[in-house]
This record gives sequence, C-alpha cells and structure tokens, in this order.
Amino acid sequence: MLAKRKMQLSELAEKVGITLANLSILKTGKAKAIRFSTLDAICKYLDCTPGDILEYREE
Repeated sequence: MLAKRKMQLSELAEKVGITLANLSILKTGKAKAIRFSTLDAICKYLDCTPGDILEYREE
C-alpha cells in the first residue's frame, strides 16, 4: 500500500501518530496485535480497508 501511494513509512507514522518503530513492527508482521484505533487511522490515511493491509497467518 505504501509503494502504491508513493509514501515512506516515516510519513505514514507521522500522519497516523504512532512511532516509526511500532509501524515497522506492524509492517514486518512481527506484531501480535493492533489497536482498532490505529488500524482505523492507517486505513483512513491510506484510503483502504483493513483487508487491504492485513493478512492471516496460521502459526
């Protein structure tokens, strides 16, 4: 999604209001959870739905 929008991770972190480190953890798939408010803010800024950016992985 970031590449599609020609946006850097640091710009998204600033616009959404979370740290670059936390956003990086989300991007790499290492996060165990995400707050709905954070997901909502990311989706609003990227103009997408959660299904566009989330993926289910069975562990």
